[in-house]
Amino acid sequence: MFCYRCNHQAGSEEVCPKCGANLHYFQKARKISNAYYNDGLLKANVRNISGAIISLRQSLKFNKYNTDARNLLGLCYLEVGETVDALSEWVISKNYQPEGNRASEYLESIQNNKGRLEAINQTIKKYNQALLYCNQDSRDLAIIQLKKVIGLNPRLVKAHQLLALLYMQEGKLEAAKKTLRNAGKVDTDNTTTLRYIKEVNRRIKEEKPNKNKTSDDLISYQSGNETIIMPKRFRETSLAGTLAALVIGIAVGCAVLGLLVVPNVRKNAKAEAKAQLVEANDTISQNTQMISTLNEQIEELQQQLETQTDTSETLENSVTAYDNLVRAYYYYYVKEDVVKAGKVLAKIDTSLLSKTGAKLYKSVNTTVSDTFLETAFNQGYTAYISDDYETAITDLKAVCDQDESYQDGQAAYYLAQAYRKNGDDDNAATYYKYILENYAGTEMARTASQYVE
Repeated sequence: MFCYRCNHQAGSEEVCPKCGANLHYFQKARKISNAYYNDGLLKANVRNISGAIISLRQSLKFNKYNTDARNLLGLCYLEVGETVDALSEWVISKNYQPEGNRASEYLESIQNNKGRLEAINQTIKKYNQALLYCNQDSRDLAIIQLKKVIGLNPRLVKAHQLLALLYMQEGKLEAAKKTLRNAGKVDTDNTTTLRYIKEVNRRIKEEKPNKNKTSDDLISYQSGNETIIMPKRFRETSLAGTLAALVIGIAVGCAVLGLLVVPNVRKNAKAEAKAQLVEANDTISQNTQMISTLNEQIEELQQQLETQTDTSETLENSVTAYDNLVRAYYYYYVKEDVVKAGKVLAKIDTSLLSKTGAKLYKSVNTTVSDTFLETAFNQGYTAYISDDYETAITDLKAVCDQDESYQDGQAAYYLAQAYRKNGDDDNAATYYKYILENYAGTEMARTASQYVE
C-alpha cells in the first residue's frame, strides 16, 4: 500500500515509515471501498445495473483512486446507454492512473469509432428534442423522436421509461408494458421501471370487463344425478302455436325494420360519413403540419451533419490535449521526470484548452522550461558519448525543437553527429548546414563542412 501523503510504499504498516502519516483510517477507508466494489461487481453480474451503480458510487466516496471501481462504473453507465457519463468516469480514471489502466482501451474503442461517436451525439440531441416536445405537450412528436433514440441506442433505459410514460398517457397500456419489459432486460431491478410496470398492470386490470356475470332468469333443480337448468318462465306450447307466433314475430319485425330501423340506419350512415370526412380533413391538416415540422427538422439535421465531423474531431483533440497536460503534470510533480514532462508539453495545442487549462499549462510549462533544456541536453550528450545514438537523438531533438541555438549550437552539432553515426545522413546534413550558416569560423563549422561535402 502507498502512503496517501508521500506516495511511499508502506506495506501493511499503520504508520508511514517515511513521513510518519497515520494510515489506520486510510486503510479502513480502502477496505470499505473494496467491499462496495465487490458488492457492485456481484450486482452487475446479475444485471442489477442500477444497484451496481449505487454501490460503485459509494465505493468511490471512500476511495476516489479506486480505478477498478471507477472503470466498472463506466461500464455500467455504458450498459444502460449513458455513454457520456461512462466517458467521464474513464477520463478521470486515466488521469489518476495514466499507465496500466484499462480505461485507455475503453476510451480508444469509442474515440476511434467515428460512427459510434456520431450515433452518441445524435442520441443526445434526439432525446433532448423529445423532452422539449413533452414540455410542449406534443406527445406524438415525442414518441417519434424516442423511437429513433431507441433505434440508435437500444440500451438507453431512460428513453424506454419516458416512452412508456407517453404510451400510458395515450392509453396504450400494452405498448407501454412491452417497452418497460425491454427496459427490464437491460436493467433487471431498476426501481423506476418496476414502479411503472406495477402501475400499468393495475390500470390493465381495472379496464378488464367483469366476466363473472350471473343471470336471475335461470333456475336449476336436481333430477337423480343430473342438474337441470331452465328459464324461470317456461311454458310448453304446441307446434301450431309456435309456428303462428313465429310468423307473427317475423311480420312485426319486418314492419319495425321498414318503418324505424332503415331510416335511422340511413340517417346514421350519412352522419357517420360526414363525421369521417371532418375527421379526415382534421387528420390531413395535422399531417400537413407534422410534415412541415419534420421538414424543418430534416433541414436542421442536415446543417448539424455538415458540422458534426469537425465537432467530433475537435472534441477528440481537446481530450488528447487535456490528457497530455495531465500526463505532463504527473511526470513533473509525481515522477520528477523533467524530460518526459517537457516532451509531453511540446505536443499540446494550447488553442484547444480552456482559460483554466491554458493557465495551468502556462504554470507547468514555465516551471518545466527552466530545467528541461539543461536536463535534456545533459542526458542527450551523455548518451552520445556512451554510443547510445538513438537515445541521444531523442533527447537532443527535443532540445533543438525548442531552441536550436542552445549551448552556442552544441545541441544542434551533437544531434547532427548522432544522426550521422546512426546512419541517418539526410537529417545529419540538415543540422550540419545549420551549424555552417550560424556558427561559421568555429571548430564545429569546420567539422560540419567536411561531413557536408
